[in-house]
Amino acid sequence: MPIIPDSTKVTDPFIIQNCIVSTLSSQFHFENVNLDGLMLHKQGIHRKVIDSDTYDCVDICLECRSSLHLGKIPRFSLSNKLYRGILPDEFHDLTWVEETACALYRGTAHVTRLFNSSNPNMPKQLHGNTCAHEMNVVSTADRLPNTPADILRMLTVVFIGPEDFDPKASGTLFRVRKRKIATFLAWLKCYNRLYQSLHIDAGSINMFPDDGPLPGLAERPSRFPVIRVNHPIL
Repeated sequence: MPIIPDSTKVTDPFIIQNCIVSTLSSQFHFENVNLDGLMLHKQGIHRKVIDSDTYDCVDICLECRSSLHLGKIPRFSLSNKLYRGILPDEFHDLTWVEETACALYRGTAHVTRLFNSSNPNMPKQLHGNTCAHEMNVVSTADRLPNTPADILRMLTVVFIGPEDFDPKASGTLFRVRKRKIATFLAWLKCYNRLYQSLHIDAGSINMFPDDGPLPGLAERPSRFPVIRVNHPIL
C-alpha cells in the first residue's frame, strides 16, 4: 500500500474557510488520525473488521497508485486544485440553460433537433437530441449572467414539422428560472474563487422569466433556415 503524502492535506485557506467550514465541516474527517485532513472522497474509504480488528481501506486506481509510489500527487486527485466544495441540493436541478447563463467561459455550441411524434394521437409530442460541439473560447465573462441573446448566439434550433416552433412544446428542455440563476451566482461568488471578483448584473437577471422557456426561442428559427415538412423523413 503506497503512503499518501502530506501534500494531499487540506491547507488552502480559501477551501478551509469557504468550502469546508461554511458548508460541511466533516468533509475530510474520517475518524482515523492517519486519514483526517487528507483530501479524499468518502465513497472511496471502507471500514472493515477482520479478526476483531477494525481497518480503514482506501480505494486507489492504478494510475493514482503509481503516482503515490513516486511520492507525487495524482493528476486527478482533489488536492491537485480540483476541489470546489459541495454543491447544495437546491442546485441539483439546474437546467443546462441556467448553467450556461452562469458560466464564466463560453466554449461550446449546443444544437438541438426536435421532431414531431409520428403518433397521430400525440401530434404535439416532440422528441430529439442535443449535441455539444467544441469551439474556441470566444470570451471570458467579467459580469454575469449571460443574457438570453448571448445564449441564443450559441444555439441553433432545427425544427422539422408542419407547424411553427413553439418553445412551450419542448417541455423543460429550455427551462430557465431567474431566481435560480440569481441564487446560484450569489453562491458561486461566495464559494468559488473564480467568481470572487465577478459583477452580478441584476438587469441581465431580469431578462429571464420567473419560470419559462429561454426568451427569444420562438424568434430564433426565423434567423436560420427552417425545414418544415408534411410527411415523414426517411
